[in-house]
Amino acid sequence: MAPLTDQNGKLAIFIKSLKGGGAERSTVNLANALAASGVDVDLLVVDEKGVFHDLVSDKVNFIRLRQASFVQTMRSLWRYPMDLLYLLRLIVIPSSPKPAAAVPALADYLRKTRPRALLTALDYGNIAAVVARTVSDVDTRIVIGQRNQLGEGYIGRAKWRQKHVAPTLRYFFERADAIVSVSKGVSKDLGEALKLPDHQLHAVYNAVYNSTLEKQSLEDMQHVWFNNKEIPVIIAVGKLKPQKDFETLIKAFALVRTKLKARLIILGEGPMLSDLNLLVEKLNISDHVIFEGFVQNPFKYMRNADLFVLSSKYEGLPGVLVQALACGCPVVSTDCPSGPREILENGKYGPLVPVADANALATAIISQLQTRHDRDYLQIRGRSFSEEEAVRGYLRVLLGN
Repeated sequence: MAPLTDQNGKLAIFIKSLKGGGAERSTVNLANALAASGVDVDLLVVDEKGVFHDLVSDKVNFIRLRQASFVQTMRSLWRYPMDLLYLLRLIVIPSSPKPAAAVPALADYLRKTRPRALLTALDYGNIAAVVARTVSDVDTRIVIGQRNQLGEGYIGRAKWRQKHVAPTLRYFFERADAIVSVSKGVSKDLGEALKLPDHQLHAVYNAVYNSTLEKQSLEDMQHVWFNNKEIPVIIAVGKLKPQKDFETLIKAFALVRTKLKARLIILGEGPMLSDLNLLVEKLNISDHVIFEGFVQNPFKYMRNADLFVLSSKYEGLPGVLVQALACGCPVVSTDCPSGPREILENGKYGPLVPVADANALATAIISQLQTRHDRDYLQIRGRSFSEEEAVRGYLRVLLGN
């Protein structure tokens, strides 16, 4: 990739860890793409170990920030009572990020390095960055990244979350120079949920397709299920958590099995594994469903599968859906907020079905399995979500152009 901008100061990206997940993978992809374009990039993490650590390019400056002790954190924040108050509120809110311990080291980094801009990912990093800039008293441009629905997800419909969580997030988010979301739907949802001004909101699609994806998709597929071309293989990819709604997918698959032979492979790990296994046993489909766990290379599965299914209740911009298309795999997706409708262009590249509707999902799966697909056509769409386009979009926001 040719340089897209003159050297204009260091850029930094901060994420808590590189553990398995779509946000972590896309963050590494973006850091690598920026570095390849000639930008001086620091990738900052708190937890050094993670499955995507080895994917970080040698051109990226990898820096680990150590979390501070409680005493060190208080010493760093005592002069900023409002920030401290809101950070303490997060401690008592269930399932909320707890970023306070990252602030001292991040502030020290900003003070010493003074990057032109700092991009963050996920609420842990978003909040820590805003506070760290205040503590460090530097003029680094803070661009926070929003990767998922707030109104449908983290804040949800619960009145107490709308009352307590939304104002807390707004207190931090409104102090960022810009907020970049992974889709137009996420950007719209964020603005409505936190009542943020339009000028602060931007949407840039993730860096999903690259040469590594292409190369890995061509690796040999050793799984025995792919040897029998008479029985189609369906795959799904994601953390085993309620958001992904694999329960509906499994129920839909059981319905599919009453009409035709098929097999289902689910790639991912998470807290719902036991419950999902029990559901599979209850539906008497244990011989036809495999939970493969986390795999470093899901792309060879996508290239060889007959169908990819996304069953989520909500998303930001589901990179796995783009990856499947880029591998030429036919897809079915729920019409969840948000991302799938944008990716599939209102159903042009694959059917969209209502969320949590096993019957509709089963019908769409059967239809797709019985349809002959132009895989080159699907690849063109998936590959339009390229690193080059993501780099251009992010540089515009990071540099304030």
